[in-house]
Amino acid sequence: MEKILVLGGTGKTGRRVVRRLKAAGMQARTASRTGGDVLFDWGRPETWAPALDGALAVYIVEPDLRPGLDRRARVPALVAEAVAAGARRLVLLSAHGVGEAADDHPLKSAEQAVRDSGVGWTILRPDWFSQNFSEAFWQQGIVSGTLALPTGDGRTPFVDAEDIAEVAAAALTEERHSGRIHYLTGPRAIAFGEAAELIGRATGRTIRHVDVDPGAFVERQVANGVPYDAARLLTGLLVDIRDGRGAEPCDGVERALGRPPRRFEDYVVETAAAGLWN
Repeated sequence: MEKILVLGGTGKTGRRVVRRLKAAGMQARTASRTGGDVLFDWGRPETWAPALDGALAVYIVEPDLRPGLDRRARVPALVAEAVAAGARRLVLLSAHGVGEAADDHPLKSAEQAVRDSGVGWTILRPDWFSQNFSEAFWQQGIVSGTLALPTGDGRTPFVDAEDIAEVAAAALTEERHSGRIHYLTGPRAIAFGEAAELIGRATGRTIRHVDVDPGAFVERQVANGVPYDAARLLTGLLVDIRDGRGAEPCDGVERALGRPPRRFEDYVVETAAAGLWN
């Protein structure tokens, strides 16, 4: 049984990856600043070696995507340390559009480092998570009844975090995923207005999507404590959707798992039943 280290092991995808690995009998351990099996802090490199000790495969998640040379250098440094410590397989959670992004995109150097690592690697490029409506970003808007985002009528194929985790677990344990980039989306593109309507129908409440000015959205994020660079990056990604540059549905999940991706409608029904929007 391989020893597998899951960075961000208490996060949206990480905890789901670990659940699958353990169910398959793998020796998986979570690494996080708080609540993990081992301490791992991107801002404290002295925590890296103890976390990496004995790991033959590593799931890599960079939680801070603010532009900046220091953050763009962190994943390459971690990759080098992981390989030196004996890791033989790396799976990186990247993002949609990184391949076409500008050179200063914080995940560009991360992807290149993984590809140049000299060991088996897999890169995951998912679209926006369905779970952003229930576990992060947009949950407060759903609960309040107004989802205010600068996305207009733009559409994107939200992907379920359960699908991402299943692909990641497979990539961490199966050689056939080595050297591959998996583009992960849901089965169809959905507008935020339709997403709000589907959630409203499942919860029995009125939930509406309101398009907002990008500049005002940046200001609101900063007022809520989001660093300015991060607020600008997030806003730019949302405006891309409004401008028709959202991802197109692809068959990445089916290619990786041999089954279709989970529908957004199924995610909504299950999440509403769990009471996450009450």
